[in-house]
Amino acid sequence: MLSLDLFAPAFMAVKNGFLLTIAITLASFALGQVLALPLALALTSGKRYMRLPVATYTFFVRGSPLLVQLFIVYYGLGQIEAVRSSFLWPILRSPVNCAILAIGLNSAAYTAELLAGAIRQIPSGQWEAGRALGLHRAVLLLKVIIPQVYRSVLPAIGNELVLVMKGSTLASAVTVMEMTGAARVFVARTYAPFETFLIAGAIYLLMGAVFGRLFRSIETRIAIPGR
Repeated sequence: MLSLDLFAPAFMAVKNGFLLTIAITLASFALGQVLALPLALALTSGKRYMRLPVATYTFFVRGSPLLVQLFIVYYGLGQIEAVRSSFLWPILRSPVNCAILAIGLNSAAYTAELLAGAIRQIPSGQWEAGRALGLHRAVLLLKVIIPQVYRSVLPAIGNELVLVMKGSTLASAVTVMEMTGAARVFVARTYAPFETFLIAGAIYLLMGAVFGRLFRSIETRIAIPGR
């Protein structure tokens, strides 16, 4: 039965995982963004040996559940002796780092496809004009193509940040005590799932609204006047 007396302790329990949720969300999103652009450039490359491996990666990542990917990273990598004996093991033995890696790789695949689609929409005349001016391909990409690409996909990238935040809830499946993990522990002690997850849901909703507002503000700032 719903108990108003449990809302305050539920809030205190859930908020203990708030900062970790923010950290996982932002770190995973940053990792995804760093990886997405080179992956997108490979996807739009005319060289088959660059395009196919990345296309295969995005196909499997987008076609399988994030939870499965998280389990593969957390439980699977530790079974590889080369990983256990490498400099990566002190990093990958942490469930938080595994969650960031899995969610970041997942986000990278989705964002790479977004960017690749936007790159393909750039009129061929812009590429030809750049070459006619003698611009190196790297300069053309950095100064002309990429700014247009990010301007066009910024709303979708904002949505991706919210999806990453939602994906961070799965980190509790590998013992990470972010907000969902903290909520599950509190529920196990009090048998009050409704009050607890109502509080958690409200906080996630508020976070999503803040992220959405942030990206709308960025869109306004970089919008081209008259468009």
